[in-house]
Amino acid sequence: MGRKLVKFANSETAKLKDVEEVQTLAEIKAFGFMSRVALQAEKMNHHPEWFNVYNKVQITLTSHDCGELTKKDVKLAKFIEKAAASV
Repeated sequence: MGRKLVKFANSETAKLKDVEEVQTLAEIKAFGFMSRVALQAEKMNHHPEWFNVYNKVQITLTSHDCGELTKKDVKLAKFIEKAAASV
């Protein structure tokens, strides 16, 4: 994971956050990847912020209640890396 300046449409200020960026070969693969991550996030009751355009998926992991990365973020990041590797 790297640090990246991220600005979301609903935010007036850009924030430096840990961001996972995944490039896939096709839109359908991106959608399938997002579905896998969404199901895992639901199981963990830990939902990332994400942005998707065509075959690009950008995922921001942070725990809003404590304002930093937690063990849940790390666990979900490991799942995301495995899911991305299988796309």
